[in-house]
Amino acid sequence: MSTGFVVLSDDCTTDPTWLFESPQVIAHPSGKPWIVGRWDADEVVLARAGSVRVVVIGHCPVTTVSLTRLAGRVRALSDADTLARQLSGSCHVIVAAPEGVGVCGTVTGLRQVFHARIDGRPVASDRPDVLARLTGAGVDEGLLAARLATVGLLPAPLGTAAVWSGVSTVPDGHRLVMAGGRAEVLPWWSPPEPELPLDQGASAVRAALEEAVRSRTSHEVPLSSDLSGGMDSTALCFLGARGRPGLLTFRWAEADPGNDDAAFAAHSADLLEHASHTVVRQEELPALFARPADLADTEQPYLFTRTLARMRHTAGLLAERGSRAHLAGHGADELFGRLPGYLHRLLRRRPLLAVRHLRGYQALHRWPRRAALTELARTDSVADWWREQADSLTGPAAARRHPPLGWGLLPLRAPAWVTDAAVDAARSQLRQAARLARPLAADRGQHQFLVALRATAPAYRQTARLFGRAGIRLHLPYLDDRVVEAALAVRLHERCTPWEYKPLLAEAMRDVLPERVRTRTTKGAFDEDLRTGLSRSRDALLELFADSELARAGLISADAVRTQLLTPQADLSRNFAVEQLLGCETWFRAARHLARARS
Repeated sequence: MSTGFVVLSDDCTTDPTWLFESPQVIAHPSGKPWIVGRWDADEVVLARAGSVRVVVIGHCPVTTVSLTRLAGRVRALSDADTLARQLSGSCHVIVAAPEGVGVCGTVTGLRQVFHARIDGRPVASDRPDVLARLTGAGVDEGLLAARLATVGLLPAPLGTAAVWSGVSTVPDGHRLVMAGGRAEVLPWWSPPEPELPLDQGASAVRAALEEAVRSRTSHEVPLSSDLSGGMDSTALCFLGARGRPGLLTFRWAEADPGNDDAAFAAHSADLLEHASHTVVRQEELPALFARPADLADTEQPYLFTRTLARMRHTAGLLAERGSRAHLAGHGADELFGRLPGYLHRLLRRRPLLAVRHLRGYQALHRWPRRAALTELARTDSVADWWREQADSLTGPAAARRHPPLGWGLLPLRAPAWVTDAAVDAARSQLRQAARLARPLAADRGQHQFLVALRATAPAYRQTARLFGRAGIRLHLPYLDDRVVEAALAVRLHERCTPWEYKPLLAEAMRDVLPERVRTRTTKGAFDEDLRTGLSRSRDALLELFADSELARAGLISADAVRTQLLTPQADLSRNFAVEQLLGCETWFRAARHLARARS
């Protein structure tokens, strides 16, 4: 295990040092191990103030002096909530006080907290697979079935749950308190009410994003950045290049000649003084779905398996060119994109404006009027949504132009290769989620943004590890807590509209982005990359699933997978289902291997 850590209470006798090569240890005031693991020395800050100790692990531009001052205000573990809200960046905050230990992660799920029990005491970690190794846990096949049988982004609590039995996930925005042999989960963060007008909100987003990038680029470390031609990565390039020579920009060339990303990227590159640029041609890149048997890591099934080989290849190329830190725009689509669930509340508060927005979306996406009005008339709860997904799991696929106005982003449907047993197990999990699920925000639109962020952020964490193995620290400024808070505080009907693409980011980056990019109305498509990649990788995929571990466990039908891979498809929706299936297969193989090695 290369990186990760375990947090112990002062009365815990568990020794987790064997999990890590050359483990680092931070001790309780008593001298007993408190935090054990492997981490980069410059990503840990430790402060002491009387009987309180605070450790920050991750990216956080706080000095020991500043953290010590903040720690001095902590009188009880509950005070750690205020401390965490005052820190910028993306990090874990761990507090030891006389009454126990508190651990919290980020609001997006980029840095999560997991816990389990061993020897009668709770133990926490930033990785569920670390706890699985420590406790001897196996696979939770019910949760795995839920992932297999629900194509699309699976919301919390199922989408963020650890797929290891006996390992629990602390919900994002909550903290874990370990005291007296018990583990208690308490909220520490809630999203802001989206009340700020666009101009005020854009100023706050700009300030937060500038700080997020500046704190990562102020050190003299060779820096690279994605430059796809889109607004997200281009903004990071121009912010990262400020007062700093030697930026290396990087992009993959497109397979589709109709993709206009190249023109916008070239225009931006011409304006980036003192930067060098690398464009990797299609024939130099691994195909999408190449080397399908490869594993991202053992934490959980990886969401983005189609680009796994390309990401590893990219990290290697950047390392060869001297990069040691890389800026990427992951998370910006989830934070600034069009999620129209806000129409529900808008229709009830400002009906004329809501009707105007609705007409815009109908023109843009060709939503059927009846379907849109039916969705807007619904008064269902989050629990109702989960129960409906369980009941309709094997029903007809959602219409291609289904208005995404529900508590989830799209209806969940089981792919053809999932067995009846897996569907039954998935339904059970969905119904259990109905009993546990709560709205992530009062506004359905705000809820949708948090669903999208928290469904993908754990996978971006795994992507960061791919870069880390090549010696590059992957930075994701759009997922910093303070950047997310600033964006979520803006009025939803101004943050996303059918007439403008990412209007909040565009306004925030005025005078930073080239105007041609800032006002861009197109988005590059990668359909041809997908078609070509699946065609080139089909034989390797067929070989992998001919010897499927999931099929041996009775969760999928290998014959059905083969049939689907060989059958022509009208659109690309099945490719995304294959991607999710592949992530589950490679992870399940690794998990089974770990279990056999222990027995």
